[in-house]
Amino acid sequence: MDETHAPRQTGGMIYRVGLFFKPVPLLGYLLGALICVLWEQLVGEGLTSVLGLPKMPVLFGLLTIFKVLAGIINFLIKGDAFNWATVMHIPAGLVYLAVIYLIPLALVARVVVKPANALARYLQGFPLIVTALVQLGLMYAVLHIWAEMSDYRLIFLKLTLIAVLFTLSLNIINGYMGEFSCSHPGFMAIGAYMSSLFTVGLFTSDKVLGDAVFNFSVAYLSFPLALVFGGLAASLGALIIAIPSFKTRGDYLAIISLAFLFIVKSFFENMQSLGGSRGISGQPDWATLPVIFITMAFGIWTINNFVTSIMGKALNAVRDDETAAEAMTVDTRKTKMAAFLFGAFWAGVSGGLLAHVLRYVNPAMFSVQKLAEVLAMVYFGGLNSVYGSIVGAVSISLLGEALRPLEILKWIVIPLMLILVMIYRPTGLIAFKEFDARQVFGPKEVD
Repeated sequence: MDETHAPRQTGGMIYRVGLFFKPVPLLGYLLGALICVLWEQLVGEGLTSVLGLPKMPVLFGLLTIFKVLAGIINFLIKGDAFNWATVMHIPAGLVYLAVIYLIPLALVARVVVKPANALARYLQGFPLIVTALVQLGLMYAVLHIWAEMSDYRLIFLKLTLIAVLFTLSLNIINGYMGEFSCSHPGFMAIGAYMSSLFTVGLFTSDKVLGDAVFNFSVAYLSFPLALVFGGLAASLGALIIAIPSFKTRGDYLAIISLAFLFIVKSFFENMQSLGGSRGISGQPDWATLPVIFITMAFGIWTINNFVTSIMGKALNAVRDDETAAEAMTVDTRKTKMAAFLFGAFWAGVSGGLLAHVLRYVNPAMFSVQKLAEVLAMVYFGGLNSVYGSIVGAVSISLLGEALRPLEILKWIVIPLMLILVMIYRPTGLIAFKEFDARQVFGPKEVD
């Protein structure tokens, strides 16, 4: 048998699907996604009535399907009452997913291959920042239209974008530097509290922090300063972990960093001036979708520049062999210090965003469960990869929300999936792949 035809036979359906979408650039997918969300705005409610669904699905139809499955499981295990007519919501949800999203996205993305590649090639003639802004603007338009159909979608999207930034910040340490740090929820807590102290303490009257110091109509313009303040405070806290990392690695550093997390959590629980275990509420509603999207995009760009710089290469050298790196004149102490401070800064920024999305923050939000969640995102998506962090954060967020109706059973399903990934893909789904912005935003050159 001719070896050149082997992939076609062994790849099967996956190979054919990959071949079908191979020439589609990012711009083509974005145009397809834009058509999908506009299509849902136009026919979503009508299709919901035709399919007999109680309301328009808010999470691609997945939440509807798992609600029915949860009802069946509760009937079988607990004997709860169950309306068996709702079983038809499972095929209805799948039809909604296919008609609104999958089929239009596939058709539009494939149909616009030539014009999308031509436009992407034309944009390459401009500086990279112009190309990126055009396509990021289109991406934001898609997300904005999708999210404005439901408050549930809006909060889910905000939390997912924050999770992307938080996961990337941890990947700097656990992926690119090769350490195993458990301190990141502590950095996030510091950022959340300090940014809240900045905004609530200065511009909002609160029973915990007292009356507002300033009363400006444009006080929201100070929000970037609040995020930076939270990030810098988290970086300062990271020194407690960075300095011991000079002499410890592996399990020992993991124990030290875990102790740091408990210290931070206990500190805020006992700081009555910051609300104690009750926390701080009343944060101004400044973490809007555009603010979070811009912060996430800027964070991805900054982190990618950091890990692809000389410092990033030094991180990889420390990860592979610290002794050899020192012999090759790499300043390992400086490298570790930079990685911890930089990762902690972005964790603090993501904490500030989280506090102002929920408009409430308390120590219980930054427990071991938060640590398990972010570690799952990092290792599921892939180490040493910006792509991996994005895929991991989005996948685990989407999966966790879709499985929410299963209640405690979702904490069985998700770990089982992680176990399978660790068995068959020990480094994650997309590991050790460099993020090249020109390639991402450019045309797809097909042989």
